[in-house]
Amino acid sequence: MADVLSQEQRSRCMSHIKSKNTKPEVLVRRFLFANGFRFRLHRKDLPGNPDIVLPKYKVAIFINGCFWHGHRGCKYATIPVNNHDFWQTKISGNVERDKINVAKLNEMGWRVIEIWQCQLKPKNNELTLSNLITELQNE
Repeated sequence: MADVLSQEQRSRCMSHIKSKNTKPEVLVRRFLFANGFRFRLHRKDLPGNPDIVLPKYKVAIFINGCFWHGHRGCKYATIPVNNHDFWQTKISGNVERDKINVAKLNEMGWRVIEIWQCQLKPKNNELTLSNLITELQNE
């Protein structure tokens, strides 16, 4: 099946996909701030540049897109039919890089919390966010 967009059009569309300040990330940040947690964003000195860092708790939070980070068993994480080999390689590379970054953070004494995009959909987000508070308080 051929792509309906030209290579230039597809490239332009893909270049507009944000990696920082996404809706799920902003949702979590607002919730944490409203509940009295203070944090730093995208610390470049930590492996993987975690989306949210709570230095007081030594916690790094990654808010992962299900598609881009290969969330297993998630309906949002299907590999496209077009250019299947490219996407398979790209996403499996992201998954491996994520594992390495989590291992490095753990070695440095950081706790890592991964929140998936699908967990922040309207029907799930209250439970996900309340579980996040519980996890942060149960150090």
